[in-house]
Amino acid sequence: MASTRKSSRHSISFGCETIQFTLNYGSRRSLAITVQPDLSVLVAAPEGKDLDLIMVRVKKRARWILQQQRYFEAFLPSLTPRRYVSGETHFYMGKQYRLKVRKAAIEDVKLSGRFIHVGVVGRASAKRVRALLDSWLLAHARVRFQESLDRGIEKLSRWRVPCPVLRIRRMKRRWGSCTNRAIYLNSELIKAPSHCIDYVVMHELCHVKYRGHDKRFFELLSKVMPDWKKRKARLERLSAGFLALDKGFE
Repeated sequence: MASTRKSSRHSISFGCETIQFTLNYGSRRSLAITVQPDLSVLVAAPEGKDLDLIMVRVKKRARWILQQQRYFEAFLPSLTPRRYVSGETHFYMGKQYRLKVRKAAIEDVKLSGRFIHVGVVGRASAKRVRALLDSWLLAHARVRFQESLDRGIEKLSRWRVPCPVLRIRRMKRRWGSCTNRAIYLNSELIKAPSHCIDYVVMHELCHVKYRGHDKRFFELLSKVMPDWKKRKARLERLSAGFLALDKGFE
């Protein structure tokens, strides 16, 4: 018998895991399953859809749901505080890596396969491991952001956009900002996928030409990066979890 409730809570079992989800009925033709950056699962179903059939569909997507939750989990430091110990998941360039902390004669950080190896001299305190990892991420951010900046300037050459100075800093509420002579990028952006990094850089470079978010700005952005809206949407889904930005740019 079909359920007539507009919204309800349910759960399914998948191996040792339990997946809880909110079911919403509405005027739609197909069933949709969405995993939010806060790890919650939303299921939207056509009005009158049999609950048993919905449960079967959700269970078929269980593996994908868990993968999405693991993906977003690393972007939730407020919910899952970083301990900087072996086995913990961290992000770099949009991919998940497991942390491996080891004693070493010389302190270093290396990327190998799906692991980030952190060598520590003496006691591997969370503070020291974090400092080493942050330093490594910042060094890579400088290189990666500059490469993106150089490519962006080349694409904008016909509009005679001058090359600004690149500055990197940690920002609580911005991915990036722009002044007359420099663009500032959030150091946390190195955790995002490559195409999202390129979007932020191009966004700020277009501001070198047009300061505001007016028609001219968006026309230029669309010319040099036609798929910017898709990149922006991906970035916003991520930022809702690990940076909680109220605005993306200035």
